[in-house]
Amino acid sequence: MAKYRKKPVLIEAAQWFKNGDHPKDYSVTHTGYDKALDDLREYSPEERKANEWEGDIVRYYRDPEVSGEKECSYCGKTMHVHGWIDTLEGGHIVCPGDWIITGVKGERYPCKPDIFEATYEAVE
Repeated sequence: MAKYRKKPVLIEAAQWFKNGDHPKDYSVTHTGYDKALDDLREYSPEERKANEWEGDIVRYYRDPEVSGEKECSYCGKTMHVHGWIDTLEGGHIVCPGDWIITGVKGERYPCKPDIFEATYEAVE
């Protein structure tokens, strides 16, 4: 088996702890249903953030088969405080404290803090 070294590649990353933590979570306007108007309307990023609605990058974790009070097998926290991110390989659970990496082609994926620390260093 051959050995390889990771090429020096500049990435962007943000550590996630709760809904809305990712810098791009509230970066676009969304259309949604307004009960008072009984119609669709646009909700600005500022309005969505003020209401603590779901983020765009890391969404709420939802699984009808898993109770929100169930503990995560990796971090031990309840699933209620976890997020969900779509990646090129499919969806992934995001534990509080995970890093969200934006790759070289704009793809995003979570990375555990210990792996992130061993793999990446800050650039000035």
